[in-house]
Amino acid sequence: MGIGGYIFYFILLLIIPLWAQFKLKRTYAKYSKIRSTSGHTGAQVARIILDANGLHDVKVTESRGMLSDHYNPLTKIVALSSHNYREASVAGTAVAAHEVGHAIQDAEDYSFLRLRHRLVPIVNVSSNMSWIFIMIGFFSAWSGALLIGIILLAAGVVFQLITLPVEFNASSRAMDQLLSHNIIRNEEERDAKKVLSAAAMTYVAATAVAVLELARLILIYTGMNRS
Repeated sequence: MGIGGYIFYFILLLIIPLWAQFKLKRTYAKYSKIRSTSGHTGAQVARIILDANGLHDVKVTESRGMLSDHYNPLTKIVALSSHNYREASVAGTAVAAHEVGHAIQDAEDYSFLRLRHRLVPIVNVSSNMSWIFIMIGFFSAWSGALLIGIILLAAGVVFQLITLPVEFNASSRAMDQLLSHNIIRNEEERDAKKVLSAAAMTYVAATAVAVLELARLILIYTGMNRS
């Protein structure tokens, strides 16, 4: 790959996640201003769905930061960012239902979620160590170090790939719950799906970047062993 190819490649790596983040922020900003017809805040939506599924032990709390919404399986807490927690918007409704979708996955011992949780400690170590070996391999032209780095990096790629079905499944569960409990009306279904799709694209973008970088390193390793 020539210099022009490398420049294009790295621009692509930069543009993909930036585009996904831009799309998410724009979509969220639009639908966070549209009040949901149910009038329920995100916190109320989360509580309704949790109670309807018998998850009375799961708490709903407010978290700081924009789009800091998440579900913690260790503490059994659905944490919603302030706007989603306090306001009654289409975006907040969709996000709250999505996070509860993760809580339902946890309660049902969803296989991909369980596998992702098991990989967390491994990925935390491998992601930090991988680039050390990769840089050693580059600067010393030692293909063995590069191979170790690639293997460690591959663990992170596997984690990203497993994250995709977890997130898409949570969004699917969210829509099912919102509709079955009459939290959104038919005209809001499309808008809620747009919010969830925009959020999902950030995970798709992150996975695409990770796969591309892993493929590039594998090609470099292969070239080092041919020379």
